[in-house]
Amino acid sequence: MRKSFIRVALITLMAMCYSSDAASVYSLYTDHRAMKVDDILTVLIVEEAKAGSQSGTRTSTSNSVQAEGAGGTGLLSFLPSFGAAAGTNIDYDGKGGTSREGSLVAKISARVTKVLDNGNLVIDGSKIVEINNEQEIIKVSGTVRPQDIEKNNVIYSSNISEAKIMYSGKGDANDGQRPGILARFLNWIF
Repeated sequence: MRKSFIRVALITLMAMCYSSDAASVYSLYTDHRAMKVDDILTVLIVEEAKAGSQSGTRTSTSNSVQAEGAGGTGLLSFLPSFGAAAGTNIDYDGKGGTSREGSLVAKISARVTKVLDNGNLVIDGSKIVEINNEQEIIKVSGTVRPQDIEKNNVIYSSNISEAKIMYSGKGDANDGQRPGILARFLNWIF
């Protein structure tokens, strides 16, 4: 009786250790990449954007009109000769340019919120860091292919489809950069 009890206990213990959920947690050979809802993965945000535009226009117009007359003949020879001249010269040289640069490097954890029918993972994550009453807020969301997740459970932001990456701040320093109500009103009018 005692042997059969030990045998049943061992079989139950082995079944618990090799169940699908327990195996993924305790096995040395299981892949630890995010695969199901509520799994966590690390997003390495490395974004750099540069944009620029240059334009130039040069136009030139030149017009000239000239009329000349000679002295009169016969009885009108006493009238002096007449002449006229006109000229127009228009030059325009316009140049313009715009440039914008931005970069963001951050590391954030995101949670799998949904597994799509094709196996892709929908992720969503946010991080708030507060230092001296200044908040830095980073948010990331999008769709990830499981094969793009590295072995160490990291995915690069460039591999996120439909990526939405937001970086913003709140606090005195951030508010100081924003124009006041009167300045915004005057900018709106003019």
